[in-house]
Amino acid sequence: MVDTRVNLCGIELSNPIIPASGTFGFGYEFAELYDINILGSFSCKGTTLEPRFGNPTPRIAECASGMLNAVGLQNPGVDKVLSEELPKVKPYFNKPILANVSGFSLEEYAETCRRMDESDQVGWLEVNISCPNVHGGGMSFGTSPEAAAEVTSAVKAVTKKPVFIKLSPNVTDIVAIAKACVDAGADGISLINTLLGMRIDLKSRKPILANKMGGFSGDAIFPVALRMVYQVAHAVDVPVIGMGGVSSAEQVIEMMLAGATAVQVGAANLVNPYACRDIILDLPRVMEEYKINSLQEIIGGVN
Repeated sequence: MVDTRVNLCGIELSNPIIPASGTFGFGYEFAELYDINILGSFSCKGTTLEPRFGNPTPRIAECASGMLNAVGLQNPGVDKVLSEELPKVKPYFNKPILANVSGFSLEEYAETCRRMDESDQVGWLEVNISCPNVHGGGMSFGTSPEAAAEVTSAVKAVTKKPVFIKLSPNVTDIVAIAKACVDAGADGISLINTLLGMRIDLKSRKPILANKMGGFSGDAIFPVALRMVYQVAHAVDVPVIGMGGVSSAEQVIEMMLAGATAVQVGAANLVNPYACRDIILDLPRVMEEYKINSLQEIIGGVN
């Protein structure tokens, strides 16, 4: 009997699979399709202090082996998330949720995280300093060690629950930024967010996305994500949540060998809404095939 459990900052997960923010809504939509309690956890839709309509359409563009999105953090704001969205999923999901938070100033990040921290449904905070689809916030905080550390310190000053900082791959040295976050008090690191990409419509000779550029995700980015997870996990002494192009149980094992304690599945949910369920059900078979008795024991198994 294989053991799929992992420990994430003192909280035990039945398995390491976490649907990524922005690909799973607030959970209850997927509860209509399957029992979402099978998940290790899920990262809720990115939440900001005030409601956001998001970017103008079109927001999605297809690519070979992936997709571009420029949704722009559309969400109802933290108060409605806490009063309406999270209570809706409570009957279907009785495990701690990873609350994904974004902002446009240090004060916004801190206040949104403070409110999320008070929810008994939230187990961890995932602070997104890496969104490539918004102006004046998001990725602008994640492109320098100093700015990333400032956000981390501001959030840690007002929260008690473990804080994971979600990093952008659109930087020169992701390890330096991860180290700065950990030095500022981060309890863990999530990576990677989407790569910055673009498509052009040949007939109109204009960008397909109204935002011009957007986040590139999907199968094509897995090798980049794996490399960055490996680099960061071997440079910091806190847990890492790995993500980026994951769509199979075998890739989950790769991420964990590279150093990830838990693994998020993103774009695959948009292609196949049963993706996370299928990966979880397939994990024991893959573990047996590669003679893995416990997932916790293989974390960072590749030097």
